[in-house]
Amino acid sequence: MTLSNAMQEYLAEAYRLVYYQDGDPYVSTSALADVMHVSAPAVTRMVQRLKEAGYLEHEPYKGICLTEAGEREALQNIRRHRLVECFLVNVMRFGWHEVHDAADELGASVSDTVVNRMDEMAGHPRRCPHGEPIPTRDGHMPRLKDRPLNEAEPGQTLVVSRVNTHDGDKLHYFDTLGLKPGMRFRVLTRAPFNGPIQLQLEDETVILGHELAGVLRVCEEDEFVLT
Repeated sequence: MTLSNAMQEYLAEAYRLVYYQDGDPYVSTSALADVMHVSAPAVTRMVQRLKEAGYLEHEPYKGICLTEAGEREALQNIRRHRLVECFLVNVMRFGWHEVHDAADELGASVSDTVVNRMDEMAGHPRRCPHGEPIPTRDGHMPRLKDRPLNEAEPGQTLVVSRVNTHDGDKLHYFDTLGLKPGMRFRVLTRAPFNGPIQLQLEDETVILGHELAGVLRVCEEDEFVLT
């Protein structure tokens, strides 16, 4: 069965939701509807199609679970999308705030051969421009260990792991501050009662509000390199 672009996107989003859960392989249809920005009936129809095709299982009161075939398709879709993003940023010099939607469009049409060449030209990246891990050709997804910046303690030296948003304005703002994946910084202060957090980046001091700081995920320096 040839999967439509929409079916591939549903599988990829289901995988992403599972990836950041603590060992629970099931995803609720309501959570999937939220990330896909569609109605509950639309998700129900797509889930039925994917179930009949053997890409997922659906358990009442538990949600959906990807089969081995569904996970394989999801990882291929995620790899293609994130490598296209890397190519657009690293080779074509687009801003990281410009490439998410473009990668969706290009990823739906490029062949595996083209994607592999993009991977080579982009320098075989392990993370996409937004810091998300890139699955290997054989379907291995590296694991991340990170947490929101607004939970960091003063005195810690950390690295930006990834950004948990596709909002172009927020990404552009982070870019102007130098807060991109791989950037090393020191936490100076964190005000109580969800107050702002102050960071030291090289020779510059940056202040972020609590909510905006929560968009950035951070990790220890030795945790940034994926294995």
